Amino acid sequence: MLDIKKLSTKYQVKKLTATDADHALQLVQSNSSFFNFCPPAPTRHSILEDMKVVPADKTLADKYYLGYYADNKLIAIVDLIIGYPAEMDAWIGFFMVDAGFQKQEIGSRIMTELSVALSENGLKRIEVAYPKGNAQSQQFLLKNNFVAMDREVPVPGYTMVIMEKVFHNK
Repeated sequence: MLDIKKLSTKYQVKKLTATDADHALQLVQSNSSFFNFCPPAPTRHSILEDMKVVPADKTLADKYYLGYYADNKLIAIVDLIIGYPAEMDAWIGFFMVDAGFQKQEIGSRIMTELSVALSENGLKRIEVAYPKGNAQSQQFLLKNNFVAMDREVPVPGYTMVIMEKVFHNK
């Protein structure tokens, strides 16, 4: 089990619940251009569904739909599944920083601290996907040491590009 209090030294991290859905929706709506690449635009209902959806062989015990807070304001969301797609992996199904907090290295700090914590928990790598054509997402992932896996997954309305970061645990 992941100790979410240890995921960041700078931000407060908590599991988001249905009571947080409105704040989560405000955050994702601040990034409207993202959904040009992966429609449809988010709704409160889609946020609530995202909080519960897991791959067929996983349970909600493996899922961490996390909010990162600065001064009690939700500034980032990470949808994380531990032990997927393989036992020693983690999958980031969604990662977004509030548009008002971008270009300040916040996303990179969160990704770095998350990578360290997952590695320290014995995991070997992270997989993540971004919508094909979204240069901002691609550049962010490359900057944070993710590499392309030459794998694309078509989903209704768009295509996801899969990237990974392999940890070199000692």
